[in-house]
Amino acid sequence: MNVYDEAHNLARAIKESGEFKEFDRMRKELEQDADASKMIGEMQQLQVQLQTAQMTGQEPDQDVMNRLQSLGTMIATKPVAARFMQAQGAFTIMMNDVFGIIGEAVGLQ
Repeated sequence: MNVYDEAHNLARAIKESGEFKEFDRMRKELEQDADASKMIGEMQQLQVQLQTAQMTGQEPDQDVMNRLQSLGTMIATKPVAARFMQAQGAFTIMMNDVFGIIGEAVGLQ
């Protein structure tokens, strides 16, 4: 068994999965809506800021928390943005599961 061949097989299986196809479709659809795309981009940047603060033991900035909440509300009213977030979430869960399976198999967990 060649590990690299199996990795390519896994990559193909991921690209053929319903989760990836829906995520990719919604990503392309999101790119067509500048306002929704901008909101998603800002939300992702703020989430990184929040995660960085949490990882370094800092208290979350209240302005960041308020803006995230506001963006979440606005995204919920934009169907393309909301569908993108759902598709991204489903794809992320699948990828986390795959990483977990691999990690468990090699004793990294």
